[in-house]
Amino acid sequence: MASSGGTAGSSSLASLWSDVNKAGQNGDFTRVLKSVNRILLVAKDDVKALHCKVVCLIQNGNFKDALTLINSNSKLLTSDIIAFEKAYCEYRLNKIETALKTIETAPLKTEKLSELHGQVLYRLERYEECLSVYRELIRNSQDDYDEERQTNLSAVAAAMSLWSKAKPEDLGLQETSYELCYNAACRLIGQGRLREAMKKLRESENLCRQSISEDTDLTEEDIDAELAIIHGQMAYVMQLQGSIDDALQLYNQIIKLKPTDVGLLAVVANNIITINKDQNVFDSKKKVKLTSAEGVEHKLAKRQLQAIEFNKALLSMYTNQADQCRKLSSSLQAENPENLLPVLIQAAQLCREKQHAKAIDLLQEFADQNPEHALQIKLTMAQLKLAQGNVTKACMIMKTIKELEHKPGMVSTLVTMHSHDEDIDSAIEVFNQAISWYQEKQPNSRAHLALIREASNFKLKHGRKKEAITDLEQLWKQNPKDIHTLAQLISAYSLVDASKAKVLSEHLPSSDSMHLKVDVDALENSTGATFIRKKAAKVAGEQAKVQGQVEIKKKKKKKKIGKLPKNCDPKVTPDPERWLPMRERSYYRGKKKGKKKEQIGKGTQGATSAATAELDASKTASSPPTSPRPGVTTANATNSNVVPPRHQKPVGAAGTKKKQQQKKKKGGRSNW
Repeated sequence: MASSGGTAGSSSLASLWSDVNKAGQNGDFTRVLKSVNRILLVAKDDVKALHCKVVCLIQNGNFKDALTLINSNSKLLTSDIIAFEKAYCEYRLNKIETALKTIETAPLKTEKLSELHGQVLYRLERYEECLSVYRELIRNSQDDYDEERQTNLSAVAAAMSLWSKAKPEDLGLQETSYELCYNAACRLIGQGRLREAMKKLRESENLCRQSISEDTDLTEEDIDAELAIIHGQMAYVMQLQGSIDDALQLYNQIIKLKPTDVGLLAVVANNIITINKDQNVFDSKKKVKLTSAEGVEHKLAKRQLQAIEFNKALLSMYTNQADQCRKLSSSLQAENPENLLPVLIQAAQLCREKQHAKAIDLLQEFADQNPEHALQIKLTMAQLKLAQGNVTKACMIMKTIKELEHKPGMVSTLVTMHSHDEDIDSAIEVFNQAISWYQEKQPNSRAHLALIREASNFKLKHGRKKEAITDLEQLWKQNPKDIHTLAQLISAYSLVDASKAKVLSEHLPSSDSMHLKVDVDALENSTGATFIRKKAAKVAGEQAKVQGQVEIKKKKKKKKIGKLPKNCDPKVTPDPERWLPMRERSYYRGKKKGKKKEQIGKGTQGATSAATAELDASKTASSPPTSPRPGVTTANATNSNVVPPRHQKPVGAAGTKKKQQQKKKKGGRSNW
């Protein structure tokens, strides 16, 4: 019975292994896992079955379960059997340091373990070691994965150029795929060769479209999603070249596609935030969420993650979130105590809070602890002093930067600041110290002569003629043909030593030799010319002849006589004072008082127009009669002089009223 039971068990295991084999060939790892579990029920210590189960879990993406199985059966699954699977699970679970230890302690370095070793070193940013691993793999491998290894090798070279600023030698790789072209472009970006990088990126885009076009099931959106990483790098190059609008447009197109690569989204969102700066803060707040997506920290390099955190701190400062800004900058400083940027952010935040003294103390403390950053710190402190309006203190700080004291930029800055304080002597002293340094270190160099010229111009401008003469003589000795310097020297001597100026003026070229080779006609015909050449004068005889003709023509012309009034009598002499106003004429006597025009319909009730006839002198008996209207007899005219008693007004009524008004006026005051 025992023997027959053993035979039955062995036959069932054989059938299960057969199922495992068939399902494995078909890629059905879920079915394989079921069969292996049934085998382990029968033989729980079967190493081969345990190994198969680990592989099935890895194929199904259950890396945590696979690693747990390996660790729980460490006595059976030794490192010589399961080293690759264990290291791979640790790598996929982002336990990169642990994966590296597993690889390094493996007794046998297989080819696939070396491949994984290269990936682990790349994630740890140990690019030099990674480069040597891939070179060794390419040299010793002969299979169908050579192009993938070359792509990885080019990615390592690109990362070295971007993040380590190293320049690896030419790898001699043929850029036959879009991945190789893309990595070559990234390497050129790291070297600052942006035009060549953009050209490579366009080549990569064309190669990618060609490879994708073979798949007819892909839509245009799918193609754009595949090209998103190339377009993102194009936008970055545009941003570096100053084409901000084009870069921003391309960045926004990538975000609208919603690619699955969280690392790409984080980089694009971060770059948009850098473009926005302190503007469009609402959009930056939305974009910053994309930089905090899950898994971003495992997709990007340390330099990229640091840049994102720095921008988060700056955005907090721009949005007046002071506590958040301090928290982020402090954590950045704790991670990398020697980094200057977190300290600068903290100082900027203090300045926004009008705490300039605290900001300067913070910078000074950091400079004492990190002397290698003293130059940047001192320049920042000087800027803060200038922001406070303390120019003198800013000059004192800048003068302590010994490594820059002779540089033209530093000399120019100090001279400008001393001039602002009206301290001309200190400004000249700055010039003299810089000129002395160049006289000792780099005599007669281009920078040396330029400083001497600027010093002489500055001294002439501020009336220091004697001091300027020394500089001008030195310049003229270096170039005796420099007429401009000679003219300045003569001008300076003319105020100090006229005889010396006269002697030097003999060196000036003669006026005959100082002719300008200028095409006058071309100059006059140019668009900017305002001078117009007059035409040549005509001969006197011709001019007189033309004048005579003009006079004859003028004589022939007759003035038109204006129309006379209809009632004008040409025999009567016109009034010589007709052009004067009536009041200014000699015969004007003024208007007679007491006369009123006939007012129709404005009298007392029952009054007629005939009542006013007696007041009209033209209607009295002495005046000549006027022509009567048709149908009216003259007899009525005589009766018009009779006024009824009711319509007669008292004689003194109007006079008494006027007298009363005059009396009121004499009082000097009125009721108003």
